[in-house]
Amino acid sequence: MLKAFIDVPTDSHFPLQNLPYGAYQTTDGEIHLCSAIGEFIVDLFVLDEEGLFDGPELNNQFVFQDSTLNYFMSLGKPAWIEARTTLQKLLSENNPRLRDDASLRERVFKKREEAEMVLPVQIGDYTDFYSSEQHARNVGSMFRDPENALLPNWKHLPVGYHGRASSVVISGTSLHRPKGQIIPQDAEEPVFGPSSLLDFELEVGFFTGPGNNLGEPVPVDKAKDHIFGLVLVNDWSARDIQKWEYQPLGPFLAKNWATSISPWIVTMEALEPFRAELPAQDPKPLDYLFQEKPTTFNINLEVFLKTEQTDIPQMICSSNFRNLYWSMTQQLAHHTITGCNIQPGDLYGSGTISGPEAHSFGSLLELAWKGTKPIKLTSGEERTFLEDGDEVIMTGFAQGKGYKVGFGEVRGKILPAR
Repeated sequence: MLKAFIDVPTDSHFPLQNLPYGAYQTTDGEIHLCSAIGEFIVDLFVLDEEGLFDGPELNNQFVFQDSTLNYFMSLGKPAWIEARTTLQKLLSENNPRLRDDASLRERVFKKREEAEMVLPVQIGDYTDFYSSEQHARNVGSMFRDPENALLPNWKHLPVGYHGRASSVVISGTSLHRPKGQIIPQDAEEPVFGPSSLLDFELEVGFFTGPGNNLGEPVPVDKAKDHIFGLVLVNDWSARDIQKWEYQPLGPFLAKNWATSISPWIVTMEALEPFRAELPAQDPKPLDYLFQEKPTTFNINLEVFLKTEQTDIPQMICSSNFRNLYWSMTQQLAHHTITGCNIQPGDLYGSGTISGPEAHSFGSLLELAWKGTKPIKLTSGEERTFLEDGDEVIMTGFAQGKGYKVGFGEVRGKILPAR
């Protein structure tokens, strides 16, 4: 098994098998791209400055001198693999280049807990899908007919909508409760005020690398070459605002106020050992979406809630990335079938990930079943939706033999409406 010269706890999300990408702000106020190993971040700016990424694909282009990953993302899979391989070799227990250079190590390694992480990508566009069958069935059962919970199109195409890229924020960002138009129960006219039905949505998102030309779709079997890596996503939702606004065009203000993502982008190469079969798709997708063996990844996902009256966050949801009906490659192929052009750094959310058991439902709307089954907390409190001061913490990891490949956390705390 790969082993680093840096000590890595066995339960760490960031062993040598992971090496995700992120960005942090230095004490001088500069933004440096970085990776993570154990309890440390690895400053890629410094390693790049030393000329250590000198293989044929990167060829000392100094791609990690940028303040975002966008250019590196645009280079494609061969460059991504080369950079990852180079970094693994530099951190290997048998390589003296970094291990035995105390001065360089001091510049490269920073305590992860002391680093101020920032968005590592300039996000041009954000699309959110609706790809968990159980979630769609739960919502359809609540608001329509349980016997016809899925709309006729749901199993024929990955349903999605265009979100707001400018309000995607890094983990740890506190968010003010949004205001909007709300229709009270049995009322005919809306009122304006703060949302009282505030919710989280457990999602995983992917970032794209190389784009496509306008008018040229990305084939489903080549879509994987356009996917750079994955992040945890909390796509916050104001359910009462959405109820009034979503017909006939879908969510708008209910979703545009904030989307939180984890600071670390886990690469497809790191996740490759955890590839799993996608659930059976029936009916057979149309040819442009059909794959002989569609796959997903076995990633454990958990949601914790911390209130102002609790010291220890309480787990309220345990799900898995496998609980999606449509794969990432199918989502991307569908997104581009019109010839829509994607760009390096575009973000695509999975939609709420709910499993078949009640504890695996990926939103409070489902966990508390539209407010009829309040969640009981160890503090004696109950929740149907989020209250001011509540903090939602999501985490995720793939379990290997003797190691984990994880995402860390995505946190967000709800502040009172302005």
